[in-house]
Amino acid sequence: MTPHALVTRYALFAALATLANLAVQRLVLMAGYGTVAFAAAVVAGTLAGLVLKYALDKRWIFFDRSSGVAAHGRKFTLYTAMGLVTTAIFWASETAAWLVWRSDLAREAGAVLGLAVGYVVKYRLDRRFVFTGPARSA
Repeated sequence: MTPHALVTRYALFAALATLANLAVQRLVLMAGYGTVAFAAAVVAGTLAGLVLKYALDKRWIFFDRSSGVAAHGRKFTLYTAMGLVTTAIFWASETAAWLVWRSDLAREAGAVLGLAVGYVVKYRLDRRFVFTGPARSA
């Protein structure tokens, strides 16, 4: 795959995961408002985006064909661990925007900014530590 195709595909998948994240957040926030609802929304949205992004990255970015519970469990665990650092970037950006401007638009803008920075960092971590097999260069 050419570098341009890789960047385009990765950006598209990041956008899809971001939209899934924000959609789930909105659904959760429809049930309530305040600190607890906000925290629940951020966690639920993060999980939704994580699962979608893992499935897309594994197959279409890193061309990982491994299968089975053990292989998926190991890789998903590593993928999630790499995401802890990048999730901190995302959560900090979203929360800072919320605390400063107290609006959904600002919160979502902060989330998008944090997710964009986080996904760049995450790609590099995943390439180095999670999807390390020979198929990753295909």
